Amino acid sequence: MLTYTIRRLLLSIPTLIFIAFVIFMLLELAPGDPMAQMPLTIPPDVKERMRAALGLDQPWWVRFPLWLNQFFIVEPQYWIDNAFGTSFAEGKQRLISFQSRSPVFETIGQRLPQTLWVVGMSYIVGVAIALPIGIISAYKQYSVFDQAGTFVSMIGFSVPPFFSGVLLIVIFSVQLQWLPSIYDTTLVVNSWDTFMTQMRQMIMPVMVLALQTTAQVSRYMRASMLDNLSQDYVRTARAKGMSESVVVLKHVLRNSMIPVVTVIALGIPSIFGGAIITEQIFKVNGLGQLLILALQGNDIPMVMTITFLLAVLIVMMNLIADILYGILDPRIRYD
Repeated sequence: MLTYTIRRLLLSIPTLIFIAFVIFMLLELAPGDPMAQMPLTIPPDVKERMRAALGLDQPWWVRFPLWLNQFFIVEPQYWIDNAFGTSFAEGKQRLISFQSRSPVFETIGQRLPQTLWVVGMSYIVGVAIALPIGIISAYKQYSVFDQAGTFVSMIGFSVPPFFSGVLLIVIFSVQLQWLPSIYDTTLVVNSWDTFMTQMRQMIMPVMVLALQTTAQVSRYMRASMLDNLSQDYVRTARAKGMSESVVVLKHVLRNSMIPVVTVIALGIPSIFGGAIITEQIFKVNGLGQLLILALQGNDIPMVMTITFLLAVLIVMMNLIADILYGILDPRIRYD
């Protein structure tokens, strides 16, 4: 397993570099200019000096290696120096946002906790609800519970976040006035009242994202359970006198989790994609809103860094899913 993990990590390096190059070229070829939003009163020579300060006067084959150096060498060195209390080496330029003129990673670090609060909680809630629904729906196939679960899953698959988010705001914020419609990012949790306020403002964005997760995972869990419930080893286990709970939860569930692990692991990056829309609807000051603002302002370093971090997350989740295969199924060997 260790050899396989090291080999996959080494193979992921050229993969990520290729992904970074594709992202960079897409942004390079996209229409728009980071200087287009500058006031018209700025003289042309001043604009040219500003372009030179941002590195926009250099061709792409110069700027792309520079971005790789800043992302993989300069930024890690900066955080290592800070951790050990040493001064950052002079002459090394960090990744700077075109819009805010602030370091890209520091801006992302300020926005990341809000995204993790919403996305992380929604994914945990969605998976925690989906697994029991899938198990019970498969065990009690075509029952009322199974039909209700199928109905809710179809709604989760069919309704996009931009519609369900607005619908929840209209119902629970405008009509019933139970929940706040805007996420207060300035709230500091230092008491029970502020904690409850934080929970109340998280309910709707978490519900929107968790609905999609629940719909997807529960369907895969149900299909995998149905496939394993009809296997010969299940009849053998029952013939040996094992209780139904042991047969279902120990034998069937473990084998059924193998394909579901892929869905859960690969769903983590995709839920960040859904969070981009959800954060805009509920005004969550997270990475999704930051990415939208960076796209609107042609902030190439910020857009490229956020999208590349999502690509890294996808590659790592693939590796984690493959490793979990070997843990769940002893027959799978990688070494």
